[in-house]
Amino acid sequence: MTPIFDTHSHYDDEAFDADREELLSSLLQGGVGYVVDVGAGIPSSKRALELANSHSFIYCALGVHPDEVGDLNDETCRWLEDACAGEEKCVAVGEIGLDYHWDVHSHEEQKRWFEWQMELARRIKKPVIIHSRDAAKDTYDVMKACRADEIGGVVHCYSYSAEMARAFLDMGFYIGIGGVLTYKNARKLVETAQITPLDRIVLETDCPYLSPVPHRGERNNSLNIAHVITKLAQIKNLTEEEVRKAAWENAHRLYGLAL
Repeated sequence: MTPIFDTHSHYDDEAFDADREELLSSLLQGGVGYVVDVGAGIPSSKRALELANSHSFIYCALGVHPDEVGDLNDETCRWLEDACAGEEKCVAVGEIGLDYHWDVHSHEEQKRWFEWQMELARRIKKPVIIHSRDAAKDTYDVMKACRADEIGGVVHCYSYSAEMARAFLDMGFYIGIGGVLTYKNARKLVETAQITPLDRIVLETDCPYLSPVPHRGERNNSLNIAHVITKLAQIKNLTEEEVRKAAWENAHRLYGLAL
């Protein structure tokens, strides 16, 4: 059976402080092959890098989420650029993007730092992990202006329409799908999964958040991707192994890792 590749997790989160090492050991025993721990700000990016450097099966992405762009200044930008470019276990710049749900920072400030991090990814030739909430058009417009099709990456925790997904797919991006696919109110995501080619889907948890049914409301972890695989196989009329194999290969391509 092909292993699971969790393309987006947050094991550096304090939700795992009590039992992190025990849980990480259980992932390997349960069929997880690789995990990417994704930074959401400068402190969490530093923790993600520490995790990646201390566990052979963990890679990291380093970046600043739109809610955390207040972290960015001359000093932290230098650290982020040096770490993204120089750290072997860093496979992407992220998560970066726009979040108009919470509006922690102005839209203009979010866009400015989104663009800066997109250009960082271009300079160091690594993909981006896009966070976009309630900001579909502006996210697409920034990506278009930054020629994101030349950079590549994934729209993580995809939440928009199937029509919008086609626009991101046309840019060459992957679509990140997680536990939300199993929810009763996931009609838009189910439609997106139906129209997205299997070779453009990657699987993720966003743990500790967004646990799939039957674990909704609990702390999430990479083993729960098995439930997403089951649902995606049903939607695509494929075997679970076909989904596992495709997702494994797609994740390696996304992050530039040798199979």
